[in-house]
This record gives sequence, C-alpha cells and structure tokens, in this order.
Amino acid sequence: MSGVALSNVVKKYGETQVIHGVDLSIDPGEFCVFVGPSGCGKSTLLRMIAGLEETSDGAIRIGARDVTKLDPAQRGVAMVFQTYALYPHMSVGENMGFGLKMTGHPKAEIHEKVARAADILKLGPYLERKPKALSGGQRQRVAIGRAIVRGPEVFLFDEPLSNLDAELRVEMRVEIARLHREIGATMIYVTHDQVEAMTLADKIVVLRAGKVEQAGAPLDLYRDPDNLFVAGFIGSPAMNLLPAQRAEGGIICPALGSDLIPCAPPAHARDLVAGFRPQSLMIVSGDSHTVDMTEALGGVSYIHCARPDQPKLVIETKGAHVERPDAKISIQPNPAEMFLFDKETGLRLR
Repeated sequence: MSGVALSNVVKKYGETQVIHGVDLSIDPGEFCVFVGPSGCGKSTLLRMIAGLEETSDGAIRIGARDVTKLDPAQRGVAMVFQTYALYPHMSVGENMGFGLKMTGHPKAEIHEKVARAADILKLGPYLERKPKALSGGQRQRVAIGRAIVRGPEVFLFDEPLSNLDAELRVEMRVEIARLHREIGATMIYVTHDQVEAMTLADKIVVLRAGKVEQAGAPLDLYRDPDNLFVAGFIGSPAMNLLPAQRAEGGIICPALGSDLIPCAPPAHARDLVAGFRPQSLMIVSGDSHTVDMTEALGGVSYIHCARPDQPKLVIETKGAHVERPDAKISIQPNPAEMFLFDKETGLRLR
C-alpha cells in the first residue's frame, strides 16, 4: 500500500482558479474522506489524484513516485464512481475481470483475482448474472470488485452511495468499512454525507472554495473545530452559532436570553460568536422561547425554537421528548461546552 502527498496543488480553468494551493498528506492504509459543500472542489481534487484532471501547478506523489504528469493507467489507482458504469452485456465476473483482460493478463490469473474479490464482497453466487438482474447495492459492489481486481495502490471513491436508497446506503457503508479493514488499502472517499464521513474516515478533510479549512480525525474536528465554517459544517444537527456581546465576567447571547455566560474572551476580539452543540443546551421552565417544531426520533428528540427577532436554536433532548408547536420554554446553556469564535476572522478563540 502507498500513501498520497499533495504539495501546493493548484487547478485552473483558464483564468478561473478552483483549487488553491492544497497541501495534504494521506498515510499508507489511511481512509481519508473529502467533505464540503457543493462546488468546494472535493471531486475535482479526487480527479486530479486519479489523473482525470490535469494539475495546473504543484505536485502529487503516490508512494515514492511523482505522478503529477502520469496518465491515469500509470498511477496505480482505481476509481469507483457515483454511477456503476457496468457493461450490461457482460456477466458480473466478466465486468470485474475486464480491465485485466484488456491488459493481457492470463485467464487463470483473472479467474483467481475475480474469485477472491467476489469472496470478499459476497458476490460469488452472482458471478454469472448480468447487471440488470442485480440490485443497486449489488451493482455498486461489482464496481468496487472491479477496482479490487486491479490491485491498485490507492482506491478512489467519488460519492459511490449517492444513488442508493437510505437502507442500502447504510448496508454499503458497513461493507466499505469492512472492506477497508480486510484489505488495508489506502482509500480516498468523496461525500457530502456527514454520517458517511464520520463513520468511515480515519481522517476528514473539510474543503471550502478549493481550500482546506481543517483536516484531522473525525472526533477531533467535531470536538475541536478551528473556525466557524468547520464548526457549522461538522455535526448533524449543526452547531448553534449565535452572536454574542461582551459583559463583565463573560458574554451574553441575546438568542439565549439575558443571563451572563461566564468566560474570559480574549481582549483583541471585538465581535464574538458563541457556539453550542444541540446537546449543550437544556430546556428549563420559563417562557422566553417559542417552540417551532419537534423532531421526535425515539432515542433523541430535536426541539427547534427561538426568541423574537433572534436566530433559531436546535436543542437535543433524550428520549421521545415532544414539545408542541407554539409552546413556551426557556434555554440554559452549558458554559463548559461553549465554543467561542472571532466573528470578523471566523477563527476559534481558545
């Protein structure tokens, strides 16, 4: 297995620059997930690593090799796309082994590698079927099997589960996690789904407008975001980000009420934003906030509420806690779990 290193990687389309000097190191055997909003450059960056997009500047290394100018076939990567891209007239086994057949590998070797991949992906009973006789999840497993048969140094996944229904997404997410544990290969995965990112990744790379906002272990990004963007992007429901005012001995968040939240914000930051995860806010008796709606999910409930002319809040409660629309409540924050940011720069105040 090989790691991947990007050094000051830039991508331009004419005068328009979409990737801005990305530096990134992915260790051998690591499962790295690119996340970010639409248009942030995550798929473009993946395609640059694959060689499907030219690199305008900088360098890409896979293992010890500089692959920046190499053709895709020479890079030692295999890509699994959002669409399955299977040949409808070929059987599952023929689809999986087609790449090796085209490069002149012996039939016995192709058969052995296809059988091994089919065993890993539980596709043995389906090797003689045509793609039209398979479910969506099975077709995606065939596409992954085709990548495994090639024996690449690095696997690249471009939103491979986005065409599947919710139940199949969960099933395939477990399959991909198991596959990574079993074969131990380096994998780079693009998704807009936070649950996929948090559950699959060894490392998450958060991208915005072609730049890396923060990279690290999933729980590190969740517990210790560097800036407002990462704080608001990682976590579902999103963190409550609330304008705050300085006061003697702490801050006041008008969206929460007039009570002082004790803390010591740095003197250099004039305008502040306070961040609270939904589980860091507690419902207490009172009538300062009006409930908009409740999402009762069984194990937890999410209460959406607000004060007049203030940002909406989301509060997590345990169990099937249901507050009726228009009910009156008050909110108490946990100061120990507060995140503080500089509103002007967006940077975390630690």
